[in-house]
Amino acid sequence: MTSLDRTLLLLTGFLAAYQIAIGIDQMDSVSITAYTIAFGVILVAGLLLIILGFEVLDAPIVVIISTIIPLALSLGLVWQHLASYRTVYLIFTIVSFLAVILTRSIVMQNKLPVIVIAITHGIAGMTIFLLPIILSAQGQVMPLFSLVGVGGALIGLAGLLLSFLKTGKPILSRDTIMRLFPMLLLLTTALFVAGFKFG
Repeated sequence: MTSLDRTLLLLTGFLAAYQIAIGIDQMDSVSITAYTIAFGVILVAGLLLIILGFEVLDAPIVVIISTIIPLALSLGLVWQHLASYRTVYLIFTIVSFLAVILTRSIVMQNKLPVIVIAITHGIAGMTIFLLPIILSAQGQVMPLFSLVGVGGALIGLAGLLLSFLKTGKPILSRDTIMRLFPMLLLLTTALFVAGFKFG
């Protein structure tokens, strides 16, 4: 890990800490909890990478951790903006997370773990990507809230890259992912923070 990587990760941590401390207010408790979990995981992940290096990404629990961020963020968005889908999406979040834990804990020779990851990240990522953009286009929120959607596309990409790397079916080489990851994480977090603040 280079000094630039550590600097990018440190900036990511500062942005995530800002969002937790200042950027989340005037929302109901479920949304605040979901957003706090998501940005808390980003903060802790950045700090662990700074301290332990990229080797920490080789830990089996990374697949589970990388699933928490999109699930928590998408739950917060749905709970805040789509009241009629709250219960359904909460059930999806819980079931998906448990399914990821189960398929990661048991050695399976089939494609079920990959399918579970793809479905979970796909639905959560598309929710984070599309919902802010649709709400912005409809005028229900300020236009810059769509930045959360752009961040959602990036976090979905980062999550899939890490997940498929851990399943042994990488989309890109490990070295390429490691080079991209700090900048991708910083850019994603910056877009989220800007979208929530100005949207």
